[in-house]
Amino acid sequence: MAARRPGTSASSSPTMSPSHRMNSGGAGISGKSTLRKQNAVEQESANPNNILVRTIMAKTKRKKIVFPTKKELSEAMAEYTANLSAKFCKARGYFTVVLSGGDLISWLSELLEPMYQESIEWSKWHIFWVDERVVPLDHKDSNYKLAFDGFLSKVPIPIANIYAIDKDCAALGDAKGAALLYEECLKRLVNRDIIRTYKSSGFPQFDLQLLGMGPDGHMASLFPGHYQIKEKADLVTYITDSPKPPPKRITFTLPVINCASYNLMAVCDEAQADAVAKVFNDNFDLPAAWLTADVEAVWFLDQAAASKIPKGH
Repeated sequence: MAARRPGTSASSSPTMSPSHRMNSGGAGISGKSTLRKQNAVEQESANPNNILVRTIMAKTKRKKIVFPTKKELSEAMAEYTANLSAKFCKARGYFTVVLSGGDLISWLSELLEPMYQESIEWSKWHIFWVDERVVPLDHKDSNYKLAFDGFLSKVPIPIANIYAIDKDCAALGDAKGAALLYEECLKRLVNRDIIRTYKSSGFPQFDLQLLGMGPDGHMASLFPGHYQIKEKADLVTYITDSPKPPPKRITFTLPVINCASYNLMAVCDEAQADAVAKVFNDNFDLPAAWLTADVEAVWFLDQAAASKIPKGH
């Protein structure tokens, strides 16, 4: 039996740091010049953003696979997801999957094919959202509605395993309340060992996140120039002035996103090509450039989206 609409909500690689060679007495290097270099190194080391960049880059190398067509990308995403489902269901009896919105849901349609419908252990899946628009759950802008109509209603995932945002907060447009309650939901599931925790940090660790990126380089509801990308304490935060409507949203914070075992970023079409190129050129003004993962962070791209990536990246 396919999932029904919920009556209740979520509330009910080796690391190598770069070295700096200091020439303290070589020809043509004055004492003042040496001091300036030393000060520059000290300033860089003291800058938490620079330290974070080095940590991100050392943690997991960004991978990419370019597909000739969206169809082939969709097929590969289905196979990738099914393989991980089998892996985690066998290892721990659960598979925690985080969805986003946009075109990603339509690309998941390959999982509706009989070979996957019959082989995947759907009852062991637990579904979450990396971000959500704070609108009623039946609103056309709801990521939950998009996923339910296009995918979740067609597979037998138990309704109790689908974690939408709080329906009352959604109906009232209460972004702060929705974020707080979604974070509480995650903590409860950690306590029940349905969601793992990341090593010593205590952050939730999801098995797989299926993500997308906007033409401005945003991922989840972490937008360029907005403070939410810098949030490191909360698991879930909120935004009330999203540059992309609707304005009120909740979103996983960057540490939670990057604690996932596997992160798959799927991007298609020429409209995203500039942003994709900037990401692969390590332009950290774009939130999506910060994406990493515990085991693998892989970008699935069609040829149009990958068309402007610099050679050698």
